[in-house]
Amino acid sequence: MHELIEDAFGAPRNACSLALAADLAYLPEREGREAFRTEFGMESQLIAAGNTQVYVASNDDHLLAAFRGTEAPTSIEGLKDWLLTDAVNLLIRPEGDLGTDFAAAGVGTRWHSGFIRALGEIWDPLFAAVAAERKKSDRPFWITGHSLGGALALLAAWRFKRKFVAVHQIYTFGAPMVGNAEAAKTIDREFGDKIYRYVNHQDPIPQLPTVSLLANQYGHCQKEVLLGAAAAAAASAGFSQLASKTVDGVLQGTLLDELWSNVQQRVGAHAMAKYRNHIGELSQ
Repeated sequence: MHELIEDAFGAPRNACSLALAADLAYLPEREGREAFRTEFGMESQLIAAGNTQVYVASNDDHLLAAFRGTEAPTSIEGLKDWLLTDAVNLLIRPEGDLGTDFAAAGVGTRWHSGFIRALGEIWDPLFAAVAAERKKSDRPFWITGHSLGGALALLAAWRFKRKFVAVHQIYTFGAPMVGNAEAAKTIDREFGDKIYRYVNHQDPIPQLPTVSLLANQYGHCQKEVLLGAAAAAAASAGFSQLASKTVDGVLQGTLLDELWSNVQQRVGAHAMAKYRNHIGELSQ
């Protein structure tokens, strides 16, 4: 049975457990509910809206939200426009109810509209499920996710805090950047040592969209836990070479295709199984 240790911040055992939870988020509901019960002793429900899915799981001691991401090489193609082609236009200041919550981050912050839109799709049923659990008892609330799910985990944590829901810790795996440098700094200030962003050194997704848009302001939260750090420089060399060929800081045409080909060649490093293997080694 996997455990979550409330007083251990950034502990490999917590990372191991939450990496499993992020992996279970890819399961269909019947299998997922059984897996959360078996692996964590938690009852869970899958919430789906539009193309966004999240499991809300709980037991007497903990409450957990695990966002589903994009993992398979056949489905990662859907991230191409969000992370490369349209990335400049997608860096926006949200409007409406979402805008009110994210405006609290400050006038200079900008957020990736694709990820914001995905959170908006799922927010109402997600918030209702979490609120219902919190009425039963006050427990540490953990948030996790892989890939797109990791991006949504960060944005959800921000919005939960705006709604006066305390977030205990956030663990992401292979997550892309969710906003500009000011947004990243604001998240760091808000959550301090509660965010743990795990990155496999060969995984191309956490480096996007910045490598395709040298002139943009995308940035990451500081709390990076690099897995396999010794090879990190070699892994990013291909991106650096492509970036040097840009026109006005933007990859276009054949260079954009070449970059995406590079991403797809290394997409195996983005798999949740790879992350769990690396994190398992840390926890031994």
